[in-house]
Amino acid sequence: MAPQACLPGQDIAERRDALGRVMDIAAPKLDRLFELVGSSGCGVVLTDCDGVVVDHRFSDADQTVFEGWGLGLGAVWSEATEGTNGIGTCITEERAVTIHRNEHFMARNTAMSCIDAPIFGSDGQLIAALDVSSARADQTQAINGMIAEMVSQIARTVEADNFRATYAQARIVVADHVDASSSMLLAVDADDVVVGATRGARKAYGLEAQGALSPRAASDLFGRGDGPVGFEKAERAAVVRALVRANNNVSVAARDLAVSRATLYRRMKRLGLSE
Repeated sequence: MAPQACLPGQDIAERRDALGRVMDIAAPKLDRLFELVGSSGCGVVLTDCDGVVVDHRFSDADQTVFEGWGLGLGAVWSEATEGTNGIGTCITEERAVTIHRNEHFMARNTAMSCIDAPIFGSDGQLIAALDVSSARADQTQAINGMIAEMVSQIARTVEADNFRATYAQARIVVADHVDASSSMLLAVDADDVVVGATRGARKAYGLEAQGALSPRAASDLFGRGDGPVGFEKAERAAVVRALVRANNNVSVAARDLAVSRATLYRRMKRLGLSE
């Protein structure tokens, strides 16, 4: 049986650099996840999109065991090198998976339960996988299920925080969708154009699965295009904003819009706005 593949330190550093701010975003979340599962004989692992371990959290008592099983930095857990396994299968199928002990392909991996969730970048491409591996012989499927929910939640949080950082100058809209298994965020610019979407939102709204998005008006995407259009729509929005800021005081709103009170009343009537 071939030994576990492991990359040298320079390759690990390059892969960590390639992930960029995702490493910084993920680090405190790995700490938090390890606080929740570390005392029960679990380790927390972050890999890149090729299944290479770029960060991990192990207890002092378990570190030798996990590293002996090939979960040290630079270890390669792609399906091509290790067959069916939590990390590699998660990456290949681009979905959350749990590979419990004997479900692993390689006999040397059957002592572990591996629970994984994918992390997608702001362009919709898979960039990392989050893994919790357990060395406990008595770990049950029920416990695996509870850990799996935590792993998926942390992965979604990393993905969402990275997306928000990527589109820091845009308005972030949480998509109204029943699928809670993915982060559902869209980035909308000052012109009401959707400029970015998470993997889950892309799928929910039928957008490009990966890469740049074709320009789309947010109102069209959300199915809220009825009513005023063009300049009338922009004028209505401006009047509504002025009234909201003025706490519905028409005199104050008129002053802010640099029009007379009578003019504002006429515009409100034409736009179908009541005082």
